Amino acid sequence: MATTGKALEHDFSPHTAALTTSHQNETHTPPPPPRTNANPSAEGVVSAQDDVLPEDDKSQYPTGLKLWLVLLSLCLAVFLVALDQTIIAPALGSITTEFDSTRDIGWYGASYLLTMTALQPMYGTVYRLFDIKTTYLSAVFLFELGSLISAVAPTSTAFIVGRAIAGLGTAGIFSGSFFIVGLLLPLRKRPAAFGGVGALWGISSVAGPLLGGAFAEKVTWRWCFYINLPIGGVAMAVIILFLRVKKPSSELAALGKIERILQVDLVGAAIMLPSVIMLLLALQWGGLEYPWSDSRVIGLLVGASVGASVFVGVEVWQQDKGLIPPRFFKNKNVFAAMMFAMFFGASFYPMVYYLSLYFQAVQGNNAVEAGIKLLAFLIAMVISSVLSGVIVTAIGSYNIVMFVETAFLTTGAALIATFWIDTSFGKWFGYQVIMGFGTGVCFQAPIVVVQNCLPQDLIAQATACVQFFQAFGGAVFIAVSQTAFQNGLITNMLRDAPGIDPALILNSGASQIRQVLEGIGRPEDVETVLAAYVLGLRHTYYISVAAAACAFLVTFVLDWKPIKKPGKRAKKKDEEVAASSDGTFDSTDGAKARDVRETT
Repeated sequence: MATTGKALEHDFSPHTAALTTSHQNETHTPPPPPRTNANPSAEGVVSAQDDVLPEDDKSQYPTGLKLWLVLLSLCLAVFLVALDQTIIAPALGSITTEFDSTRDIGWYGASYLLTMTALQPMYGTVYRLFDIKTTYLSAVFLFELGSLISAVAPTSTAFIVGRAIAGLGTAGIFSGSFFIVGLLLPLRKRPAAFGGVGALWGISSVAGPLLGGAFAEKVTWRWCFYINLPIGGVAMAVIILFLRVKKPSSELAALGKIERILQVDLVGAAIMLPSVIMLLLALQWGGLEYPWSDSRVIGLLVGASVGASVFVGVEVWQQDKGLIPPRFFKNKNVFAAMMFAMFFGASFYPMVYYLSLYFQAVQGNNAVEAGIKLLAFLIAMVISSVLSGVIVTAIGSYNIVMFVETAFLTTGAALIATFWIDTSFGKWFGYQVIMGFGTGVCFQAPIVVVQNCLPQDLIAQATACVQFFQAFGGAVFIAVSQTAFQNGLITNMLRDAPGIDPALILNSGASQIRQVLEGIGRPEDVETVLAAYVLGLRHTYYISVAAAACAFLVTFVLDWKPIKKPGKRAKKKDEEVAASSDGTFDSTDGAKARDVRETT
C-alpha cells in the first residue's frame, strides 16, 4: 500500500500502463459541445471521458484521510468479490459431501457467473442515471445477502440461490469501483490506483484457495462466505460516512424515475436472462436427467433459441441504449476482443473448478492440500499478469504477447488433460505453471484492445461488453463441462464397473468415493472407479483445450496496431480544455471538460 501511495503522488508503474495507456491517450478532434438530450441513444452510456476533470482543477478531488479511507473501502469490496471467485474451489469437495450434490457442482459456479453476466452491461447505465453512492451500496448489500444465504444454506438449491444473488452484487461492485475511483482521482493518478486494485486481485487469487481449504478442513466450508460479512460491512460503513458525490446535473435531475428507468435496457435483460437459464438447464439435463430427445430438453433449447433471436432484435432496436450495441459487431477488433474474452472464460473457469475436483477425488487430498496444489497455477497467473503488462508497455504492442501467452494456455490445458490417477508432482506442478503463465494477459488484453481502437465515448460500454462475454463463456461452459464430466463418468463406469451404480458416485461428495465403495463392499474397485472419474474429468479438460485454441486463433484476427502514446502537445491541450471549462463537476454527467490526447 505504501508503494501504491507513492505512485499516486508521482506516476504509475510500468506494468499498469498497458491497461491504461490507451484509456488516457485516444486521439480526438476538438472537444464537442456540452451533452444535451438531443441524442437519447447516448443517454444510457457511461463514457470513459465523461468523468474526466481538468488535470489542473485539483480542488474538485477529495484529499487526505477521507480519500484514503474511501479508496481502502473500494479495495476491500473488490478484494471480497475476487476472493469469492477462488475461495470456493478447494471447498467444493466438502460442499458436495454435505449436500450429496456432485451433480449440482456446475451450478455452484454457473449461477454466480450467470447473474453477474446479465447485470454487468446494465450497471454502467444505472450508475449514470441514478445516485452513484446508493447504487454502489446496493450492489455491496446484494453481495453480502448472497454470501449470507450461501453460508446458512440448508440445501444445495438454497446454496445455488445464494450464489446467484451474490453474482448480482458482484457485477455492480466491479464496474462501480472503477467508476468511483475516476471520481476520486485526477487522470494521471488513476493508473496507480488501478494497479493497486490489480495487485489486490492477485493477492486474493492466491489467498482464496488457501483460506477455502483451511476453512473447509479445519472449521467449516460455510466460513468461506461468513468471512464476507464483516469485511463488506466495514466497506459499506466507510462509503456511507465518507463518500460524497455531487447531485446530478439539472438536465438529469429533471428526469423522473420512470424516465430514467426507461433509459435502461430492461427489456433486453428480461429476455437475455431466462434465455441463458433455459440454455443452461438444457445443457445440464440433456443426457443425464432426461434423454436429449425428451420434450423438456428440446423445449428448453427451442425456448433459448427463440429468446436469443428476440434479444438480437431488441438490441438492434435499442442500438446504443442496448446491453450489447450492434455497432460493436461491425468493428473487427472489438468483435475479436469480445470473442477472445468469451473463449478465455470458457477455458479458464471450468479448468479452475475441475482441477480442484481432481486433487480431492482422485489424488485423495483434503481441501487444504487441494488449495495448496492450486497455487502453482494461480501464482504463475499473477506473475504472468505483471510481466505481460511490463512487456506490452515496453514493446508498445499487445498482439505478440497475446499470441505467445494463448499458445502457453492451450499447451498447458492440453498437458493437464493427460492427468492420470498417479500423476507425479513434477507433472501436475509444471503443467499448471505452463497454463498459469498463459492466463495472465488474457484478463486484460481484450480490454486493452477496445481501448486502443475506439474513441473515448465508447470505451466504457465496450469494456462492459468484453466483461459480459468473458462471464458468459464461463457460465455456459461450466454447465457444458459438468454435462461432459457426468456423461463421461457414467459411460466409463458402466463399461468398466458394471456392478456399481454410477448414481452412487454422482450423488456423493468428491472426497467420499473411497468411503462409498467401502460401504457397499467394493473397496477393490477403487482404482477402476477413479479411472472412470479421471476419464470423465478429461472431457472437461478437452473443452478447456478447445476454447483456449479458439482464443489463440482469434489473436490472428486482430490488427497489429501499436498502443497509442500521448503526443508532445497533450499536456498543452489539457490546459486549453481546462481553461475553456468553468470547472464545474457533476457526478453523473461528468465534467464539461474533455480529456484530449493526440497520437504521435
